[in-house]
Amino acid sequence: MTRTSRPGTYFMHHVVTENHFHTTPVIGTRIFIFPGDALRHLVAGKPRTGQATSPTAQILMAHTTMVQRTVSELSPAGAHASRNALLELAKGLILDHFDDCEPAFTPALAQAAKDLADARLTDAELSPAAIAAQLHVSVRTLQRAFASVDESFSAYIRRRRLEEAAEALTASGSRLSVSEAAALWHFTDSSHFIRAFKKQYRATPAKFARRLT
Repeated sequence: MTRTSRPGTYFMHHVVTENHFHTTPVIGTRIFIFPGDALRHLVAGKPRTGQATSPTAQILMAHTTMVQRTVSELSPAGAHASRNALLELAKGLILDHFDDCEPAFTPALAQAAKDLADARLTDAELSPAAIAAQLHVSVRTLQRAFASVDESFSAYIRRRRLEEAAEALTASGSRLSVSEAAALWHFTDSSHFIRAFKKQYRATPAKFARRLT
């Protein structure tokens, strides 16, 4: 039996015999194989599909990305905890719900929020409240997730906007002005942008650009 999944969706099913997966080169695909005993009762005989942009899918993907980045540094206990969290998040994807108060999911929630924010840095509507709504959690839950990384979500957004602005200002052939950068990354005005930039880079945008170009 052949099953085709559309771009932007996920497909989960219980594998009994050897399966072959075919992917399209121009479409990014990620394949996960979970222990059968852990999820069989949820998917056996009833494959699940859904949108890869759903909150539970976003958090699951954020968790797997974090594990991939840090797997070589994980202790046996850390690897076991990451595995258990992954299985619980997979169950949450199937049931379209996860326990947002579970401490084990806090890093994944924070990472999912960062990923969403990074894609919306020039969006005037980007805010903790907007991202919390996108992930179907409360702002308080989101703030609690960031409390463990010693940086508030608002501070993260500001830092990333300044990093993007610094990269744009120093790009080869860039003619972006300070006022344009301030407007593009939604600082109140040029003065506010310059103060924030100087605090992060210990130089005004103009001096920083001259130093690196």
